[in-house]
Amino acid sequence: TEQPMLALALSLAGLALMAGGHQPGRGKYAKHVAKAADYVADRGAKAAKPGYLNNALDVLSHGGMYQHGFGALFLSEVHGMIPDPARQRKVRDVLAKAVELTVTAQNADGGWRYDPQPVAQADVSVTVAQLMALRAARNAGMFVPKSAADKAVAYIKACQTEDGGFCYIKGQGYSGSAFARSAAAVVGLFSAGIYEGKEIDRGMKYLMQFLPGRKFDVRGQRPEHYFYGQYYAALATWTAGGNYWAEWFPAIRDELVAKANATSSKVWTDYHGSAYATAMACIVLQLPNNYLPIMQK
Repeated sequence: TEQPMLALALSLAGLALMAGGHQPGRGKYAKHVAKAADYVADRGAKAAKPGYLNNALDVLSHGGMYQHGFGALFLSEVHGMIPDPARQRKVRDVLAKAVELTVTAQNADGGWRYDPQPVAQADVSVTVAQLMALRAARNAGMFVPKSAADKAVAYIKACQTEDGGFCYIKGQGYSGSAFARSAAAVVGLFSAGIYEGKEIDRGMKYLMQFLPGRKFDVRGQRPEHYFYGQYYAALATWTAGGNYWAEWFPAIRDELVAKANATSSKVWTDYHGSAYATAMACIVLQLPNNYLPIMQK
């Protein structure tokens, strides 16, 4: 069935399979990755707004730009691995339109919100999804204006609070920081090539308070954001490397395996469904494979 979360879950599933070494024309699940790429590209080709990677119903609903960001990330990662020239041209054409839509949807503050056009208010979560996609698209050979990344970085930095975490919306620091969006914010800075500096140091220190298994009572750890938060935290610690990754990965690996073993189906699930949760968990667990281009060192 067509559901608003479908394009997002499918893009994440494609990334999860790629993280295991499967790609179009290669691996046990080659045809599944190819079909996922076809589906997401078709969404952009048929969208009322060219390149908008939303669900097939083109519902401009809450979460639409989340779908677009993760869809563009997936197409960026897969497009250079497609052996069929015609299919690759289609993916590349849609990706180019997707990047153009992303750039034109950036608001004056440098961020993005739920809709595929600039609006008065942005949020750090959607902004990171777009920034990560733009980094992957640039790696794939797409033109991405440097100014778009620079403005996004400025927006993310403006959301950092006194404790090193990040608030949801610029100018609303009073709402406090939270683990999931703070992990995403650090990854956003990494995606823009910001690997050092006080924002990174403070952000990583804040994240390490949430080391899996550690009982740390901090406001803002919402259950429905568990896999989202762990996805970004793993990407952040993987990129930071050193002791960050050495401490984080064994802890989240054991926690995720325990969560799967606690279910009869041996898969993960949450508020957003099992496809979404399982894809997120598989990406985290397979990061050491180093197969996803955007995360390669």
